[in-house]
Amino acid sequence: MSQLVFIESNKIVTDSLTVAEVFGKPHDKVIRDIEVQIEKLQQANEIEFSAANFGESTYTNERGRTYRKINLSEDAFTIVAMSYVTPEAMKMKVKFIQEFKSMREHIEQNKVKPLSKNQALVTVLRTTADLVEDTQAIKEEQYEIRKLITQVDQKVEQQITLDHGEQRRLQKCIASKVYEISDDSKTRPKLFKEIYREIKDRFGVASYKDVKRQELQSAINYIENWVPRKVS
Repeated sequence: MSQLVFIESNKIVTDSLTVAEVFGKPHDKVIRDIEVQIEKLQQANEIEFSAANFGESTYTNERGRTYRKINLSEDAFTIVAMSYVTPEAMKMKVKFIQEFKSMREHIEQNKVKPLSKNQALVTVLRTTADLVEDTQAIKEEQYEIRKLITQVDQKVEQQITLDHGEQRRLQKCIASKVYEISDDSKTRPKLFKEIYREIKDRFGVASYKDVKRQELQSAINYIENWVPRKVS
């Protein structure tokens, strides 16, 4: 595999498929290794770290079937790979670390963030409107252009997902709810897994991080009133 790390949701990550291929392990075994580390983090009350560094995702195989995979940040990879200690595994870990470093350096050298299609359209329209001369006919054109800008701006706003601070707010709300429901350290990891899954289903997203900003309050209200299935 030529590329060990990649950009996902503006973060440098690798995934369980890549780890499995590079370390020569079955994918389901790597998934289990990752789940074990997530469970240990939750037992250590490192809920925010776990949520911020491990991300549920999917992939489609050559037959068109969709399966689960897990994305890992550099910190998450380091934790999971700690148990891989053969000489060959050590070589692979060094390669991953070098890839993460190389990707960070590349991003630092190319800090210009590419615009989305809608953002690029807004920029072009604004530039066009500013360049039009002040005549009555062109004033009408300016009006139409600016009306279109407003429509596109609204569309872009509707697609904006949670920023880091809002993600942390949601994580704290989830943690508070789970600790309110149960004081059993063995039960809590199952509750965390259940509530994160139900949030994804409720808001139609692949990760809680993809919840739309305009739906943040709805998500918080949902969490505050959430009851696990076994209790409801």
